[in-house]
Amino acid sequence: MKKNTNLTIVIVTYLTNKEILFDCLKSVDKKFKVIIVENSNKFKDKKFFLKKFNNIEIICTGLNLGYGKGNNFGLEKVQTDYALILNPDIVCKRGFFNKITKVINKKKSFSIIGCQYSNKTLYLPAGFFDKKKHHIFEKNFFKRNKKGLTKVDWVTGCSMLVNLNKLKNKSIFDKNYFLYFEEFDLCKSIINKGGSIYSSNDLKVYHLGFKGSFGASNKLKSKANKLRDWHWMWSYFYFYKKNYNYIYALYKVSGKFFKSLLKIIFYTLSCNKLSRDKYLFRFLGLLFSIIGKKSSYRGQQFY
Repeated sequence: MKKNTNLTIVIVTYLTNKEILFDCLKSVDKKFKVIIVENSNKFKDKKFFLKKFNNIEIICTGLNLGYGKGNNFGLEKVQTDYALILNPDIVCKRGFFNKITKVINKKKSFSIIGCQYSNKTLYLPAGFFDKKKHHIFEKNFFKRNKKGLTKVDWVTGCSMLVNLNKLKNKSIFDKNYFLYFEEFDLCKSIINKGGSIYSSNDLKVYHLGFKGSFGASNKLKSKANKLRDWHWMWSYFYFYKKNYNYIYALYKVSGKFFKSLLKIIFYTLSCNKLSRDKYLFRFLGLLFSIIGKKSSYRGQQFY
């Protein structure tokens, strides 16, 4: 089958549920090559997927690199001008790839174009770093039905089209992040350098949310939650420290720091281990970031 030579899809997985990944790949037009980056040393269902899809390549990294470094790993293998980064819990809507080809041919000057959600979600797919601009954008976002592209400051990383011609190299994400804020950091860097970021109302995806990894076993849910809580806070502080300054970052996290500390004490005294662990790992991630430690947590116990 002849492949499109202009666009490659990159999907980073980590113990991803077989059915979830299958639904994602089924929604991808088979004219396009897909690079699956498995963030471990073994892709369990490799034979099944290679038999079902003749447009995919599966590469194991050998260890869990996280979202940013995992996508960097995949993008280094891309030989096309454009790459579509997809989370494995994304399903592209019918006609998506006809529209994305038209977008690429029509808008050559973009750095990144983010997709929008077809399902209801609490999260905006795009926005602005400036509070006033973002408030106006958020207020009007669900009211409008504007087709085409809207220029924004940032887009979410679960589904975004990347113009590799506009970027210095293919390792586009800051390797210091493990989870969260990588795409915001990338967008901030692009905006600072005069690049263009858009959100497309024509490119619609269905996003399951938090189903992209650890999906192979319910036993891993607790580990996944701790990992997310730890890295959310680590990355939150690191983003503001890097892109603004250390003092501003401390100001941004001060409320979260003391709230987590008080919640740890409260839930410890009330013998609620589940809730205690939630705030304990948020507190630890934030503390590590404040004192300049790397985003090193991968599931080990701290207590």
